[in-house]
Amino acid sequence: MSVEKIISDWKKKQFKSVYWLEGEEEYFIDKIIEYAEHHILDESEASFNLTVFYGKDANWADVLNACRRYPMFSERQVVILKEAQQMKDVEKLEPYIENPLVSTVFVISYKDKKLDARKKFAKLVKEKGVLVTTKKMYDKDVPSWAQELVHSRGLTITPKGLALLADHIGNDLTRIENEIGKLSVNLGKRTSITEDDIEQYIGVSKDYNVFELQSALAAKDLPRAIRIIQYFEANPKAGPIQLILPSLYSFFSKVFMVFGAGTTDEKTIAASIGVNPYFMKDYAQAAKLYTYPGVEKVLLLLHQYNLKSVGIGSSSVEDASLMKELVVKMLT
Repeated sequence: MSVEKIISDWKKKQFKSVYWLEGEEEYFIDKIIEYAEHHILDESEASFNLTVFYGKDANWADVLNACRRYPMFSERQVVILKEAQQMKDVEKLEPYIENPLVSTVFVISYKDKKLDARKKFAKLVKEKGVLVTTKKMYDKDVPSWAQELVHSRGLTITPKGLALLADHIGNDLTRIENEIGKLSVNLGKRTSITEDDIEQYIGVSKDYNVFELQSALAAKDLPRAIRIIQYFEANPKAGPIQLILPSLYSFFSKVFMVFGAGTTDEKTIAASIGVNPYFMKDYAQAAKLYTYPGVEKVLLLLHQYNLKSVGIGSSSVEDASLMKELVVKMLT
């Protein structure tokens, strides 16, 4: 069951007795826990019927006793066990999970771990309760997720602004949500987030970033590419080589796919290689200027310099020097 479905059911006053939330992505787990703690019960009900435990300090017997209590002045009570992965003897919750009270909503967060599906306890949780297993979101899926989050706030975001936001933050979903919240506050009466807003309020340069470097390389504009690398050299956090090289490899891998698209229609090519049509001009330009053998050469160079960046086949060379050397070889 998805996070959205659980919260939607709760809003309709539809509850199961046990919810076990596990896995790598804390954002979704925290969303359910936050709703359970602050929205299932109203303020007057919560004072008598909300109990929160923390796994590191909780005793399994106390948790069971709390779950077995009946609610006071309410149809139900909520018992939350946070950080259950830190609780000793967590499997001793088994007797309650096997026979839970209908009037108790028991929500357990079990972060960064998963139950052993082969064991009886895991099978019981799945049979008697709702088991949610979260996974870290792939980087390629972050832009569309962030865009949906922006739209849910009644806002829009430019394609370049979205790319800057997702590339700068990565798959830290909590931080993305916080940054979008910050942007929405600073927009005032405006409803569209631009790359200028990303630069001003999040601190990502709209002119000196990995997308501008890709654009410069796609156009074979060596002076511009060197200026961007010099900016990264002066601002190491803006463009660490460990992030730039994979991004460039991904870009040129998609340029390579352009040759096999079987069409010249840019919208069709963009869909087939999985890129936003807004950025398709860079991919098309790179394919035209580099040609098939040239892109093969670039991909090989990127692989070689990725190894050099971690000290394989190269003495200690500054990252900026490696990048300058790389782009010169790519463009000449």
